[in-house]
Amino acid sequence: MWGRMDGLRVMELGTPGEMRKELTDLTLSGAKQATAGLLELDYHAQGEALEHIGERLAVVDDSGARAAVVEVVGIGLVPFAEVPWEFALAEGEGYHSIEHWRDVHRRFWADEGCQVDDSSTVVCLWYRLVNP
Repeated sequence: MWGRMDGLRVMELGTPGEMRKELTDLTLSGAKQATAGLLELDYHAQGEALEHIGERLAVVDDSGARAAVVEVVGIGLVPFAEVPWEFALAEGEGYHSIEHWRDVHRRFWADEGCQVDDSSTVVCLWYRLVNP
């Protein structure tokens, strides 16, 4: 189950440490406007429902403190092999191609103990910064 803060579900970007700091900073700058999760790993295994358009989430920094509030503006369930380039760009992390995005995410999820294949369901979440 995800954490809650001030009545909002908590969004933890990446893994603790340098990755979370970088992704949080990209969100605060407005460069990062989307994030990807795996339906099985990030939702089913944790007993969480999908976000919905208009839902606000508390983005936490590496210390667990609230860094920002974002509002969900779009959500899609997409097979890994069909995640569009526009989504990869919206993640704001400097991917050079959709293949680069796939390589990075496949390795990330493998490090989290989840093997991804072309049919694995990715939750593509778009958001806007409400306040830092």
